[in-house]
Amino acid sequence: MTTMTVRHLSKHFILKEGRRKQVLKAVDDVSFTLASGRTTALVGESGSGKSSIARMLAGLARPTSGEIQLDDLPIKTSRIYRRYVQMVFQDPYGSLNPAHTVGYHLRRPLQIHKIAGTAEELLERVCLPASFAGRYPHELSGGQRQRVAIARALAPRPKVLLADEPVSMLDVSIRLEILNLIDRLKREEDLAVLYVTHDLATARHFAHDLMVMYRGQIVESGSADEVILSPAHPYTRLLADAAPDPWAVHAGTRRDVATRRDGADVTSGCLFRPRCPHAGAACEHEVPVFGGQRRVRCVLHEHASAT
Repeated sequence: MTTMTVRHLSKHFILKEGRRKQVLKAVDDVSFTLASGRTTALVGESGSGKSSIARMLAGLARPTSGEIQLDDLPIKTSRIYRRYVQMVFQDPYGSLNPAHTVGYHLRRPLQIHKIAGTAEELLERVCLPASFAGRYPHELSGGQRQRVAIARALAPRPKVLLADEPVSMLDVSIRLEILNLIDRLKREEDLAVLYVTHDLATARHFAHDLMVMYRGQIVESGSADEVILSPAHPYTRLLADAAPDPWAVHAGTRRDVATRRDGADVTSGCLFRPRCPHAGAACEHEVPVFGGQRRVRCVLHEHASAT
């Protein structure tokens, strides 16, 4: 059984404004585990740090601190590690070189890692005709290009698949097909999948476990059903309320998280305090600890659990 372990992962950027320097904590002390045969969803709004985590796990960005380990293999052994950890990017056209054929994209990882196989076999794995090996990316639709990107990720026979918003740039009509494809490949290849998304509905449908991220921190985690059906953190509840619900009886009860301040100037207490409808005096001074049976980063939840 394959396990990817992430311990205290952080990624900080130094922002310069004249002579002033400011530290942007894109990812701040994040720990979790990915296991083979399971999909873990990482959910949050734009700018929360989701893609930064995926890029660090893929070896495309260097962590400021923390540890990433695949079984007993640390990320520092880059060639071997990168064979077993593959990434599917958000933009299927941008991730493929327009100057090369589909066949070239698929044969290249086979050659680099000295793996037996053909481009045609990989295309069949993702339900595309073998004849597509001679085509160029611009000759394919968005969904077909994403299937090619998934086939390329499968070529080195990975153990972990990082799917960074894999359907957000595709037509709504084919998004479910691509997600079902990833889900099928996960079962067939016994992959550990990290599904990065802002869509709570697909996260619940395709993921076993779910982590909610806000301003670089995991604020709630647990089973997908538990987190979405019974959210404990105010941010998770606001995300659920903001999601479109065509069956909602009272449309006016929906709350919009985008209209609230993002709390960029918060230097103490809870980072979510400026946007939280339940924030109290304790939230201004106490730093919430991520823990407890429900794994929630919220001062109010800590106090409620203690009583």
